[in-house]
Amino acid sequence: MTVQTETRFSHVKPGDTPWRSDGLRDFFLYRDLGVAAATNGKVIAHLVKANMAPEKGTGWHRHEAEFQIVLMTKGWARFMYGDKETLVEAGDCVHQMPGIVHYLFDYSPDMEYLEIVSPADFTSIDMPPASDSIPAPQPW
Repeated sequence: MTVQTETRFSHVKPGDTPWRSDGLRDFFLYRDLGVAAATNGKVIAHLVKANMAPEKGTGWHRHEAEFQIVLMTKGWARFMYGDKETLVEAGDCVHQMPGIVHYLFDYSPDMEYLEIVSPADFTSIDMPPASDSIPAPQPW
């Protein structure tokens, strides 16, 4: 018996998709992993890596998404989740619950993470600061 689904098989090798600079943040590079196309927009999976030193970070924002995880594969990043500073290092996995207000304000030159979000066309919405105290980024 054949099971039909609304998704299809996908296998993306490192050289199959380029690093691109036209993603959500201009100071990061993004590499599509083919999941959005394979799931007809239900899920996106991409690699994100540092492209420039942190100057202002992402600013306070939240995402309109049903599901989001960040798996840090190299280096580290410092986030504010509400008024709590969180260091996310290589090997750490963060589930960013829907609507959580956050701010990525510092990261290492070798920072790289896998981000998986549903739906693929999630939006980012600027938010007022959840804390007045944000540590300064470390110079590279």
